[in-house]
Order: sequence, then structure tokens, then C-alpha cells
Amino acid sequence: MATFAVSGATLGVARAGVGVARAGSERRGGADLPSLLLRKKDSSRAVLSRAASPGKVLVPDGESDDLASPAQPEELQIPEDIEEQTAEVNMTGGTAEKLQSSEPTQGIVETITDGVTKGVKELVVGEKPRVVPKPGDGQKIYEIDPTLKDFRSHLDYRYSEYKRIRAAIDQHEGGLEAFSRGYEKLGFTRSAEGITYREWAPGAHSAALVGDFNNWNPNADAMTRDDYGVWEIFLPNNADGSSAIPHGSRVKIRMDTPSGVKDSISAWIKFSVQAPGEIPFNGIYYDPPEEEKYVFQHPQPKRPESLRIYESHIGMSSPEPKINSYANFRDEVLPRIKRLGYNAVQIMAIQEHSYYASFGYHVTNFFAPSSRFGTPEDLKSLIDRAHELGLLVLMDIVHSHSSNNTLDGLNGFDGTDTHYFHGGPRGHHWMWDSRLFNYGSWEVLRFLLSNARWWLEEYKFDGFRFDGVTSMMYTHHGLQMTFTGNYGEYFGFATDVDAVVYLMLVNDLIHGLYPDAVSIGEDVSGMPTFCIPVPDGGVGFDYRLHMAVADKWIELLKQSDESWKMGDIVHTLTNRRWLEKCVTYAESHDQALVGDKTIAFWLMDKDMYDFMALDRPSTPRIDRGIALHKMIRLVTMGLGGEGYLNFMGNEFGHPEWIDFPRGPQTLPTGKVLPGNNNSYDKCRRRFDLGDADFLRYRGMQEFDQAMQHLEEKYGFMTSEHQYVSRKHEEDKVIIFERGDLVFVFNFHWSNSFFDYRVGCSKPGKYKVALDSDDALFGGFSRLDHDVDYFTTEHPHDNRPRSFSVYTPSRTAVVYALTE
Repeated sequence: MATFAVSGATLGVARAGVGVARAGSERRGGADLPSLLLRKKDSSRAVLSRAASPGKVLVPDGESDDLASPAQPEELQIPEDIEEQTAEVNMTGGTAEKLQSSEPTQGIVETITDGVTKGVKELVVGEKPRVVPKPGDGQKIYEIDPTLKDFRSHLDYRYSEYKRIRAAIDQHEGGLEAFSRGYEKLGFTRSAEGITYREWAPGAHSAALVGDFNNWNPNADAMTRDDYGVWEIFLPNNADGSSAIPHGSRVKIRMDTPSGVKDSISAWIKFSVQAPGEIPFNGIYYDPPEEEKYVFQHPQPKRPESLRIYESHIGMSSPEPKINSYANFRDEVLPRIKRLGYNAVQIMAIQEHSYYASFGYHVTNFFAPSSRFGTPEDLKSLIDRAHELGLLVLMDIVHSHSSNNTLDGLNGFDGTDTHYFHGGPRGHHWMWDSRLFNYGSWEVLRFLLSNARWWLEEYKFDGFRFDGVTSMMYTHHGLQMTFTGNYGEYFGFATDVDAVVYLMLVNDLIHGLYPDAVSIGEDVSGMPTFCIPVPDGGVGFDYRLHMAVADKWIELLKQSDESWKMGDIVHTLTNRRWLEKCVTYAESHDQALVGDKTIAFWLMDKDMYDFMALDRPSTPRIDRGIALHKMIRLVTMGLGGEGYLNFMGNEFGHPEWIDFPRGPQTLPTGKVLPGNNNSYDKCRRRFDLGDADFLRYRGMQEFDQAMQHLEEKYGFMTSEHQYVSRKHEEDKVIIFERGDLVFVFNFHWSNSFFDYRVGCSKPGKYKVALDSDDALFGGFSRLDHDVDYFTTEHPHDNRPRSFSVYTPSRTAVVYALTE
């Protein structure tokens, strides 16, 4: 995730054996309004920095440390006085009804009455209820990696905790499927008779629902509290049958708390907005009439074998210096993503965040799509259009922490420090200036599991990229920590078992109810079992972000070409655990933030401003930069993992950094950081540069498109056949095979090689399938693409066969076996 002053990012870094982490903190924007369609301006804060990740090996060598005892989490807060035989179970520790019946052979349709979920046995032919499979034995991880047996006490304890909580949820809540529908009970729910509003706020002394509908009168609609801290009120329809609360009007809960009287936005609010000139957001009662609700028309695509992800931010997706909209992204950007050849779009900053420059990582309203970009119906329309184009839509979801805001976020919601979060220092992230969830709390589990379910169910997202997972899994949050690969670093007192169990539960939920959904975890630590299925004893993610690769490229770009080590590049790209898939990238949004540089700017610097026009002579720096930019992307995609990610604009070497609009910021130390006059000039994407046929950016974009289509045709990222045959330090050459393709990279700055022998396993005729030196891609056309390359039974580089090629300097060429 983006790590800067306001972004809660994953910061644990290991470079050259030294843990590195750079800073973070947050602020809000502003709000007020009776109409949910008003736009808002955002106050801002400083953007500071980011950090990195070490790669992890399959089984690190030399593991000899004694087993550390597992960290003992706080006891999960399971309601004690719930009778097993009763049909009423507390959805917030108290009172939700669940269906007590054996599984039917046909479907069950759930209906909502007075906000309470009733199990109504309406038979639906051909439909079966969705269920989360029962836990497995959790022992397969020891077959996959026998060295884990040395840490069996910790891993078995972790799995026993997971099974214990699953059993408690089954017993008291009717299973994960029912437990994850908390939004049908809490917050605002509508029935034929009226509106029920419920909120879990055990610390409050009194509560009342206030808003435009009752002129913000705290005496008009007082709420009642049950034994579990759930406040409730029912508002019957008006005499004419209309809703007691008009759609689009402002609503809050006013509570007398240990910290004083405060107005808060419902934790379960589905939409919130900020009015011009105001700071806090306002909760919006969102219940549009049927004719205004968006109806999905297109089926969700099946999960592809290999993911090619286009990472996006809606607000900064316009070439114009403004906040872009869901509608414009749908109409202008999605077709571009499809044309480039990506099969998934990952969208950042969806959950509402009051401070725009947090990049969406300081969430204030977890169930509300950001109102900056449009309405919830606009977002649904965007997702449906992506599905029509065959694109998966992944959401960058933040469950690792929450905004520190008290007026429009969860912090101090009921006037206590320990409502959704740990109390004291454990509940505060000192670097991100944010609050940390207590994953051992029953109601936090309900809240977060229901949140994941909500986005999949209501908006038809196809999966998630979970942000900041390293911060969740360790009590030190990966900060100033060097992960060397020693298993004792993962399975000891520093492990937050509650958080790991939550991740197991949410992956259980995602894969059980939505088998085609994708879950990707941002983990810099290399936690073993991270991408092993939960029934086998793993954490359950489908992919891990291979975050060490991007940092390796930045490290190399600070050195001379002569210093680049081919073996070091290959090791970084291939340093991943067996059977645990990775999504790799040369650069994501992290590398594009102010304070850092994109790869293109590292390579070409200020020359990009004056020498990217084709009608002007190039410079050696531009020629080098364009050549290496293409090679870096292709070797990363070709060797780095089973999925690939690109941040929007980087496909053509976006020339400038990202700098959100911000004013001056005063740090707690008193130091003042200058702002940028709240400018949007660097908070946009200049797609026009990549599209201009008179600029060199166009060739870089064409190459990216060719890369994606090559992978679509050959599926090399997920091929079982992978072999690196050459890492030649003097020649600066890397050669490897993936599937029916042979990749030849010559990183030498001046030497081209004639009759260069290339080892391969499969006999036959090879043709050029992709050539980075093609004139279409801004190259020098030094290769003849009509040449056929026939193998001979001449072993080379430990390969049974070989063929000879011409490999020009600073080029990458892919050869495909032809029929």
C-alpha cells in the first residue's frame, strides 16, 4: 500500500540486512449536506514516503532456532449466556434470529422483516444455499514444507484457535454465512412497515437518532439499549406510506458517552458525504426508489488462470487536473484497460476516507463507497461494465487499521478507547497515526467479515487485495524489522494469532461463498503458509504481492549498469515459496508517490521533458531509459510470479510523480511541511501522452500491450515448465524458458552478440514472438522477424538442445516454439 503521511502502508523493509521504514500519519477532509450528490473539496496533509519487502525462499537454509512459544492472544469475546437451543442469537452479542433447520435440497430465500433476518423456506428450483465448508485437519502444510514440523506447536495452536472460533460461530450464529450478514441486522434496515436502526455502542449511556428528518432533535427519537450494548429504534412509515427518513437525507447517532456528548456516523452507514466548507462527513440514509437502483446485467467473469492486474485510482484517472468520476472511469478508462490486454482492474480508495491524500488507506466509513467519485449506483454501473468487457474487478480493501478520526470514523465511536480497537498503545499505530482493530473481539469479527461479504454481494466485486497484512499479523507490524527467512520470525511471541485467525476466517468466507473470487494479500514478511488453503493449515490467500521486486529495481537503478548482477536479479524474481502464488510488479502506486520516482523518471529524469518527441533527436539517456524500461517490465512479468500488476500510467512510463492536493501541515513536533497549494496537477494520469503517436511514450505503451497479449496467447506466467538456463555476469545475459517460450535478455550497455547459443528443452522451429527492439516499441529494429530458428541436438547450459540467435545490446526477445 502507499506509505506516506496519511496512508497506512505496509512498512516493514529489509534491504541489505537492515530493517527500514518510513513514515506515516493522517488527516481528514470536510462535510455537510442534505443532498447526497454534492461534491466536496478536501483539506490535505503531507505525503511523505513508502517502504519495501524482502523476498522469501521456499525453505530458508540453516533453520536452527528453537521454537518460540506461540503468542497467546486475548480470549475471544464470545457471548456466554446464549442458549444453544434458542433460535434467537445476538448479532452483536444479543438478538438476531437464525434458521434452525437441516440443509434443504433446494434454495432458501431470506426475507427481511423489521430489519431481522427471517429464514423463510421458499423453495427455489435449481438453487442451493451457499455454505462455507467445514474446517479440514490443517495438516497438509507439513507435507508441503516438512521444516514446518519444527514449529508444529505454534501452527497447531493457530489452527485450533481457528477451529474453535468456527465452532462458536456455527453454534451461536448459524455459521459463517449467517454471521457475515451483519448488515442485514445492524445499521439501517427497511421493511414494509418502516425503518429499524441498530448500533452496537456498549460504552454509550444514552443514544438518539438525529438527522434532517427530525430537525436534529435529540429528544424526538431516543433509542433503547439491550443487554449487549445494542441500541435500537423503529421508525414506522409516514401516514401516506412514505419512508420516515427520506432517501438522501443526513443522519447520525447522538450519544452521551464517557467522553461527552457526540454525534457519530453509523458504523454500518452505506453512504456518506462532505459538504463544501465543512470538515466532518455526514452519514446519508441511502435507500433509492426501485426505479433508481442499478440492476446488474452482465455475469461476473470466471477467474482467469493468470492475473494481469491494472491498478487504478478513480479520482486521479483523468488527464485533467480534477477528481474523476465513476462514470468517466467506466466510459473512458475501462475500454483502455481492456485494449491494453489486462484481465483485471484493481481499484484503490473505494471505502470512504475523509482525507483524499490518504490514497484511501485511512478508512472512515467501511461500508460506504467514496462519494467523491459519484453514487453507489455509479459504482455498480462501472463494475457491470467491466464485467461486460470480461474484466475482473478487485477492490483494495483495508481491514488492517482505521482512520484516527473521531467525528466521522470509528475511533472512540461510543466514547471509549476499546470499542472496535485494542486499548492503549496496542490499539494505535504509531507510524500511520491510525487505530488498530481488536481481532479477538466477537463484534469486530462480525463487522469485518460482514464488510468483506457486503462488497462481494452488493457491488459484485470479484475479490480483494488486502492491504497492510504484515501489520496485522505481527505485534511489531513489520516496522523496523528485518525478515531474514528464519521461521522463528513468523511463529513466535510477535505473531498476532487473533489477526491471523481473522485472515483465515475471511479467506474461508470468500472462497466458500464465492469460489471464483480472488484474494491477494500485501505481505512484506514472507509468512510461510500465507497462500496455502485454510483447510490445509494455511492462511488462505490466493496470491501474495511479491513486493521485494520493485525495491530491487529501485536499488539497481541507483547503480551503474556495470554493477547490475544478473544472478541477483534472477534470485529476487524467483525467490518465492513453492505452491504459493505471487503477483509481481516492477512498480505500483508506491513507487509513483511524491518523494519517490517512477522507474521511467529514475532512468530518464529531466530529459523526459524535452526529448520525448519523435521529431527531435533522442539522447543517450532517453535511449537507455526506454530500452531498460521495457526490459524491466518484461523480465518482471516473465520470471516474477503467477500474476502481474501495473499501476495506471506506468505502462507508458508516466513522467511524473503523484502528489495529492494538500496545504501546509504542522507536525506534532512543530515542524511545518509545505503543501502544494491544493493543486491537482500531479494527481492525475496523462493518458494523452501514451496515446500520442508523435511521442516516444507511445512505443512504451505499445510494448506493454504486446506483453499482455503475449501472455494471453501463451499463458507463460502459469506454465508448469519454468527453467532459468543462463545468468551470465560478464555478458549481462539472462535466458529462461516458460512454457513454449524462450526469453533472451541482453542487459549489456554496448555489446551485441552474434551466433549466441541459447539452450532449450523442446525441439523444433522457433520464431520471434516479441522483440523489445522493434521500431513499433521505440527500438532500432536490429532483428529480422522472418528468420526461423531451428534447434539442434547440441546440449547447452544444461539443456538438451539449443539454437543460435543474434542478441543486440539492451534488448529482450521472446522466441516461441511454432507448430
